[in-house]
Amino acid sequence: MKKLKRLSAFLLVVTLCIGGFAGCGTKAETSEPAEAPAKEQTQAVEETVEELAEEEAEVVATNTAFLEAEKKLEEALAPLPEGGNNIKVAALEITLANPFWITMKEGYEAGAEEYGVSVDVMATSKEGDVNEQLDMLNTIVGKDYNAITISAITPFNLIPGVASATEKGLPVIAVGTSVDTAEAEKAGAVVNAFITSNFEEQGQLGGEYVIEKIGSGKVAIIEGLAGAAQGEARKTGAQKAFEANADIEIVSIQAGNWDRQTAYNIATDLIQANPDLKGIFCANDVMALGVVEALKAADMKDQVVVVGVDAIDEAKDSIRNKELDGTVAMSPYLFGKGGLILSLKVLEGHEITQDIFWTPLGLITEENLDTYDGWK
Repeated sequence: MKKLKRLSAFLLVVTLCIGGFAGCGTKAETSEPAEAPAKEQTQAVEETVEELAEEEAEVVATNTAFLEAEKKLEEALAPLPEGGNNIKVAALEITLANPFWITMKEGYEAGAEEYGVSVDVMATSKEGDVNEQLDMLNTIVGKDYNAITISAITPFNLIPGVASATEKGLPVIAVGTSVDTAEAEKAGAVVNAFITSNFEEQGQLGGEYVIEKIGSGKVAIIEGLAGAAQGEARKTGAQKAFEANADIEIVSIQAGNWDRQTAYNIATDLIQANPDLKGIFCANDVMALGVVEALKAADMKDQVVVVGVDAIDEAKDSIRNKELDGTVAMSPYLFGKGGLILSLKVLEGHEITQDIFWTPLGLITEENLDTYDGWK
């Protein structure tokens, strides 16, 4: 985008200059001998425009990854809904204190605008407050929404609220995380559709990259909130990757509660107890960035490989600065947009033929960082 602005600005200057040449010339100045310099200037301008256009084309090319992912998701969700009809959707997230969930909110809102419906995105004040999230869902059920999307903190905390929605005839779509199937069935709670990412595969990708970077040695895992489905799955994926390699020793698995300072403290203790530690997988980027800060404070960042999950902007900036080593990318934006689309499909009576709709994954490192420009 910056290069596009640069190209536009350059063309504006050129236009003004050409206009200046045309308006300021005298008869003597516009005689035959002046044509050669004018031609040279024109040629130079054309060459510069071509160079800038080529640079801009390269930038646009690197920004196609997200557009391709969005296209694939919409193909998976086809046929797409009509929308409109004064539909109101409530979206209950886990928190808006984390950039991941803010981007998901943007996806909900973009989907609502595209399909001509309204969406209210809400979240708890604290990321792990299971009781507050249930209270919020119960309040939502009592209002005049046509459908509800949920991202449950744990597989169990929202089941009573989902049961109330089912009793009222409100469709519920799970986004990112869902509820425990067996317990939901006992409670009469129905989830009409589920869109998510393969969280275990995220952990596996992150763990395998740590192994690729270190070869052998001691590693640790910092998971999210104990019992949270996505954190448990990421931990499991990384653990399986590490345990499959005889040259890797897991020295610690601890819950960082999705919190930066908690992860900082865990990392500080880890490197004191294990000065030869070589790798840490974190179940989200916020914790990974806290670990990076702890390692920098101990002057050990070059010794320990750190990988997170979520591909938030701060994590990508850290990779660019050669601090964080990698982050597993999924698309919270497509979580939100996909959840909104599914809620409309259910309301319009579309047949939901899949148990789970998957969103795309990628692994961002220093080597491929530029190819993920525009990913959200």
